[in-house]
Amino acid sequence: MSIQDADVTFHLLHTARIPVRWGDMDALGHVNNTVYFRFTEQCRVEWLDTAVGPTVGGDSGPVIVSAHCNFRRQLKYPATVAVEMFAGKLGRSSVETTYLMRDADRPDIIYADGGAKIVWVDFVKEKSMALPESLRQILTGL
Repeated sequence: MSIQDADVTFHLLHTARIPVRWGDMDALGHVNNTVYFRFTEQCRVEWLDTAVGPTVGGDSGPVIVSAHCNFRRQLKYPATVAVEMFAGKLGRSSVETTYLMRDADRPDIIYADGGAKIVWVDFVKEKSMALPESLRQILTGL
């Protein structure tokens, strides 16, 4: 599955099914906007763990340098969100990703969409570095 945005084709990498918790809602009775970023984070971490293994505690790893979200529809408890992660433009040290957050039981309902730029960073040198070869192979093979 892929989606087209301007001149870039985004290819599906991973789908995470995430249950909405009661505590995810705010005083207005819908899921707080910050939680949508946690949904995309969870999907991204699940995919990275599968693609390159755990990225916590090493000398290098992924950093999000920009992120955005378009809130399309209110999301309320109880629900399960299907977060779809797509990869787009690939750079030396980065990859553009985009996300669709759908109702897991009614996929025609889109709660939000957004994106994040992932940059691979050498934590010791505090600068970007080339994406790991295993990750680059996955992304160029799409």
